[in-house]
Amino acid sequence: MKLGKKQMLLVSFMLFSLFFGAGNLIFPPFLGQNAGETTPLAIGAFLITAVLLPVLGVIVVARFQGLDCLAGKVGPRFAIIFTVLIYLSIGPGLGIPRAASVPFEMAVAPYFPQNVPLNWCMAAYSLVFFMLAAWLALTPKKLVERIGKVLTPSLLLLLVFLFVSFLAGGKTEVAEAQAVYQANPAVKGFLEGYQTMDTIAALNFGLVISVTIQNMGIEKKKRVMHYTVKAGVFAGSILSIVYFMLAYMGMKSSGVYPIQENGAWTLRCIVSQLFGGPGAVLLAAIFTLACLTTCVGLITSISQFFAKLLPKLKYQQWVCVITGFSFLICNQGLNTILGLSVPVLNAIYPMSIVLIILGLCDSWIKNNRYLYPVTITGVGCISVIYVLDQAKVPLGILGEMCHKLPFYSLGLGWVVVGLAAALLSMGLGFLTNLLSDRYNFALLGKH
Repeated sequence: MKLGKKQMLLVSFMLFSLFFGAGNLIFPPFLGQNAGETTPLAIGAFLITAVLLPVLGVIVVARFQGLDCLAGKVGPRFAIIFTVLIYLSIGPGLGIPRAASVPFEMAVAPYFPQNVPLNWCMAAYSLVFFMLAAWLALTPKKLVERIGKVLTPSLLLLLVFLFVSFLAGGKTEVAEAQAVYQANPAVKGFLEGYQTMDTIAALNFGLVISVTIQNMGIEKKKRVMHYTVKAGVFAGSILSIVYFMLAYMGMKSSGVYPIQENGAWTLRCIVSQLFGGPGAVLLAAIFTLACLTTCVGLITSISQFFAKLLPKLKYQQWVCVITGFSFLICNQGLNTILGLSVPVLNAIYPMSIVLIILGLCDSWIKNNRYLYPVTITGVGCISVIYVLDQAKVPLGILGEMCHKLPFYSLGLGWVVVGLAAALLSMGLGFLTNLLSDRYNFALLGKH
């Protein structure tokens, strides 16, 4: 059996929508406004961590038939701890609450009168948002139809309409890049891609896409992988185009509007200039649609995982638990959520990147039992140290040694440590095989 073009398009749209959420709307225009004239270089590096790695992550997880199987290559304990940490951080702890709080605080709250109690409005908005998300997540087999046919096309049409309107009548002036982008635009863009959470999200969504394709009647693993790769490439292409549009609007308006704390301000200014008061409805619709689809995908994948890990609760019950907990966290405020997300992301992201790379190379390295555990341990240690260092935790001589690592101050010290750990692992593997061969040869000589 083969998937038709229409089915393939719907699966690709679904994957795009699972990825395209809160951070995907906020960070590209913010990058463009801050990077100014250096935006092309910055957005090119941004696409590595915000598009390329997430697409590769979906493919790898689908190939291993789940994140727990991929993480199991490091060790059974790591597989449980890392997988649970990934699902909690990208889910009810950070990702899902952020998906609800961003559209309200960035596209709804600014248009309320000053005397309106925003806390109660936020509670009412997020309650409706999560009830709708839970309803969609309760029937995962209908996700392709509901998201791919309705929500994604609606979102893309609104984004294209906004971009074309900006090209036709938007105020434009490109400013000089901010200091952080003047120094290292590519590195800064690369690190900004972390904030989308998509590389981590890919470790969740890979299995969702794989199962979705299987539900369409594709049973052979090779065919499932074939269609997963095609969906990933197509969804990644759409993501790249949307990121370019958003970053372009941010760049072109960098000399028009003052820089604020996030890219939602930039979009709000652009929409207000183009459409006036009614533009608030357009912006709220874009934010809500983008965040809702991602939220549904996260609830679905995380509920499937915990229903398998802790089967005392059924999938539908896990959907209710995760949605309810996310509702409570969401109402703590966006700044609190974002303040927690940055250090967690800095600790988890490097391990996720390395795990994806190792998974891609698994057919060549699977005979080396040291490569996964040694490399991930090295990268994980330096990532945690960097997070503690950024939080001003005194690390003594350990901190001084880490500061001597290349690129450590840029948040990329893990790259050198990972390469060194990989080389050490290959050396250990070669030495072990050599000694084993000699031992076996000696035994044969005795007989």
